[in-house]
Amino acid sequence: MTRFVVTGTDTGIGKTVFSAALTAALGGSYWKPVQSGLKEETDSQTVSRLGCLPPERILPEAYRLRTPASPHLSARLDNVEIAPETLTPPLTDTPLVIEGAGGLLVPLTENHVFADVFARWRIPAILCARTGLGTINHTLLSLEALRNRSIPIFGVAFIGEEEAETQRIIGAMGQVRVLGRLPPLDPLTPARLQHTFRDHFPLSSFQGRTA
Repeated sequence: MTRFVVTGTDTGIGKTVFSAALTAALGGSYWKPVQSGLKEETDSQTVSRLGCLPPERILPEAYRLRTPASPHLSARLDNVEIAPETLTPPLTDTPLVIEGAGGLLVPLTENHVFADVFARWRIPAILCARTGLGTINHTLLSLEALRNRSIPIFGVAFIGEEEAETQRIIGAMGQVRVLGRLPPLDPLTPARLQHTFRDHFPLSSFQGRTA
C-alpha cells in the first residue's frame, strides 16, 4: 500500500494544504499523529475540508493537545505524556498520507524529535519547502537530517511563487527529486486546490523509487 510522510522545512509553509491535495489525488486517507492547538481549525479538519474527504478517511490523532506550541511543551501544559514508541501508522485499505508537525526536529518529548519516529517507520518522506529567501539552507539542512537518520526521501515539493534557480539548485545540490510546485492560491477553495495540484503534480510523480 502506498504511504507517504509529509514533513516540512518549517511550520506554516503549506504542508497541510499540500497534504489535503495529495490525499484527495491519491484517493487516500490522512493521519496527523500529534495535533497541537485545538481552538482553531485543526489540520485534520483542514484536510477534510480542502480534500473533500469523507469522515472515515480522516483517521483520529493519537494525541490532541490544546496549546498551539511545540508538542513537548503543549503536552507538558496539558499534563499529557507523549510516548513516541507507541506511534504506529494505522492500517488502511487506501493510500495513507501522514503529516508531521512543523519541521523534522520539532521535539515530541525532551528526548525525541519527529524525525526519530520517521526513522523507525522507514516510510518515504516528502519534504515540503517554500520557495522564498532562505529556503536553500533550510531545505538542504532538512535533507541532511533525513539522510542522517536513513529516512527514505521520496522527493521535494515546493510551495510558493516560481523561483526557478532556487528550485534547480536545491534539486542539484540536494541530489533529490523535485516533485513539483504548488503555487499560491487566492481564494483557496477545494476545487481550485485539487485542479491546480493535478496540473502541477501528475500522479506519476508519486510513483517510483525513493532517493
